[in-house]
Amino acid sequence: MNEALPDVPEVRVVGLPQLTSGFDLVERLDLPMHLKVHGPLEPMGGEQLAQLTERINLRGRGGAGFPFHKKLRSVAESAIRRGVRPVVVVNGSEDEPACRKDTVLINRAPHLILDGALLCAEALGARTLVVGVTRESTQRSMEAALAERGLNNGRRSALRARVQRNPVRMVTGAAASLIRSIDGGPAIPPGRKISASQSGVGGAPTLLSNAETFAQIAIAARIGPERYGNTGLYDEPGTVMLTVSGAVARPMVIEVPTGVPLRYVLQLAGAPPVPQGVLTGGYHGKWIDAATVDEAIVSRNSLEAVGGSIGAGAILPISQETCPLGESLRVAQWLAEESAGQCGPCYLGLPAAARGLADILNGGGPAALEAVKQVARNVKRRGACSHPDGSAMFLESTIKAFTDDLAAHVLGNGCGRPVQGVLPLFEGGRGPTGLPGAAAAEETGPSRQKIYVDWTLCRGHGLCADILPEVFELGADGFPTVAQASVPRYAEAKALRAVRRCPALALRIEEDTRTEPSPRRNLPVLSQGRGRRALGR
Repeated sequence: MNEALPDVPEVRVVGLPQLTSGFDLVERLDLPMHLKVHGPLEPMGGEQLAQLTERINLRGRGGAGFPFHKKLRSVAESAIRRGVRPVVVVNGSEDEPACRKDTVLINRAPHLILDGALLCAEALGARTLVVGVTRESTQRSMEAALAERGLNNGRRSALRARVQRNPVRMVTGAAASLIRSIDGGPAIPPGRKISASQSGVGGAPTLLSNAETFAQIAIAARIGPERYGNTGLYDEPGTVMLTVSGAVARPMVIEVPTGVPLRYVLQLAGAPPVPQGVLTGGYHGKWIDAATVDEAIVSRNSLEAVGGSIGAGAILPISQETCPLGESLRVAQWLAEESAGQCGPCYLGLPAAARGLADILNGGGPAALEAVKQVARNVKRRGACSHPDGSAMFLESTIKAFTDDLAAHVLGNGCGRPVQGVLPLFEGGRGPTGLPGAAAAEETGPSRQKIYVDWTLCRGHGLCADILPEVFELGADGFPTVAQASVPRYAEAKALRAVRRCPALALRIEEDTRTEPSPRRNLPVLSQGRGRRALGR
């Protein structure tokens, strides 16, 4: 079984280092060492900065790949039109188990990221800078870096700067989630999609981009577009940071110029000579097969041309000795657990897709395969964030990439290979954190609460299954298929809501005295009578 990646794995570089300059000298570049390695940085105007990022064709390195110069100009134009100060946000929320590049940069080169962010803030006339993180190590490093520069969140500061720490969740990394948390709300995306460039933190135009993106700006501003363009491809100049894990001898973060063969990167990490497949772009990415690996080079355009994705920069090969569908099932189950639980197609659809993939592995036949395809289609473009879309893309890519194994499972007795667990996941089966109706971190499993159906009152309205799909499923007759069930800790609040909203008052919650006491406050025991009073208020 593959262990979870450390916050700061081994770091390698191909060619001359840019983002990783000085990593061979110290573990973390404090401000004096940062200036020794990189030198001073002169400020530049907004249009000058936009032209620089346009000339080097800089795209966001967090996964979406949006052209940075367009985002910068959009924020500037919106701020001028509205007559308000914009806000700059660095997204260092790297909450995917297979990604560590931004975490490495924040822990080892925080001032390079701040250079780019402060350059943008000065060019835009921003007076607020927020750095979003989710790990204790990144919080410590970035807070230390702000202190080394004399930056703080004081009201009299010319630039108010602070670190925003959020829970480690896949949806936390969404731009809308980070903005919502900065404004004091939960770290989940709002239901309404609004461009941060128009209305972000506090309603102000907000320049939000990934940590590596700001570090790339700092490099380009120092060396200029011509010298920056001497590294890598003509149409995608510079370097990229990749996290290579999976079936490799040495998991690592590697800085590599664009244009380097993907095969060479895999060899550096000790991947199998002929991998069964390589997952590109992380768990919202796509699989490519061994033959395609030989054609691919490290670039956004090249990987997309061969059916892959650079995404968040995660590269994960698997060997011939493991079941690719079983490996993908582990990821699909994790993706389902990472739902914010607020969009039906996501929090109902993704678990259904994972169950369908499990049915395929267990001999469910062509019907199970069609069910997975249908669910994957149904969840697309129906969520408040990109999580259902990315998860559906991963599922569809899995089905497309491993056709022989799929046929063996659907039409036969399986591929005969074990699941080795080589794709890294977070340890401990962590439950939802920081989400509405969720328990505290690490609280999973059943609580001491059980929910009961009174069949003498139940009229088959089906509302319980809509509110509490973790517990209730409707049968062919439209009635719940269970009469009683334990309530997962993270779903306790939803169970309480189901009891209060049942039109027939057919639900009740009672404490299960046969289980060990829960360390947290239990739900109040609601009888039918109390439920009536609650509805009557």
